[in-house]
Amino acid sequence: MNRSGLIELEAVVAVARRGGFRAAARDLGMSSSALSHAVGALEARLGVRLFDRTTRSVALSAAGEQFVAQVSPALAQIHTAIEDVDQHRDRPSGTLRLNTSLGAARMVFEPLILEYLRRYPEMKVELVTESRFIDLVEDGFDAGFRLQESLPADMVAIPFSRTIRSIVVGAPAYFEGRERPRVPYDLLSHDCIRMRMASGAIYHWEFEKRGEAIEIDVPGPLVLDEMSLMHEAVLAGVGLLLIAEQTVADDLAAGRLIQVLDDWTPAYPGLSLYYPGRRHAPAKLRAFIDLVREKAC
Repeated sequence: MNRSGLIELEAVVAVARRGGFRAAARDLGMSSSALSHAVGALEARLGVRLFDRTTRSVALSAAGEQFVAQVSPALAQIHTAIEDVDQHRDRPSGTLRLNTSLGAARMVFEPLILEYLRRYPEMKVELVTESRFIDLVEDGFDAGFRLQESLPADMVAIPFSRTIRSIVVGAPAYFEGRERPRVPYDLLSHDCIRMRMASGAIYHWEFEKRGEAIEIDVPGPLVLDEMSLMHEAVLAGVGLLLIAEQTVADDLAAGRLIQVLDDWTPAYPGLSLYYPGRRHAPAKLRAFIDLVREKAC
């Protein structure tokens, strides 16, 4: 279906939803200038300003608030109708937008994303990585990947990996002249590589053994918010690190890293694909769901 007749309305709703032209343009796959032109053209035809613009902010005018409140439900119905018709396609088409964390993206990239593109070369995939949990519908995503235990209750979830395990590791050079920790509280006398979460808080390392759960705010000289940098730091001997086991499997096998506190780091439920519950998922998402189920381990 040709969407040219809808783009101006979609542009206005996207700018209102995202509070700015740049983010809205990314959601719609347009340039900021094209989006601004679409909004301006609609305002010119209506004879009113839908947005009050300054150099620092964009906000709906009174007329804009009324317009968006009436147009948004109509657009949602149009998109539902398009998706319903899409059920009759033999092959998916369009762009599949996925959101996940960087670590999860590494796990799904080759077996799912690249395989999906091989099977459906007419499809495009936009994979956005961020540590914060987002609203899939509000931010314009078709689906996402997150740990099963953290998924919203109103989402449909398709398990992909059965379990994931975070382990404590350190470089051989780090352990020279140091005793290896035997229980989690021993970490209080070690240097650790700490992680700042998207909320701004420092992550407290979590352990469990025979029903006993321990949470420790570990000390350390380095705080990072990006896992690949943490990986580099632990290999360099900066300190100990709590990291997903599959991320450092090759380093453990090659002796570049040593695992400690093995009996205090049990596995926990793994990744799931999740998406909003709808009457019908579009063909592009249905095809991806089928692939996730096929490749689930």
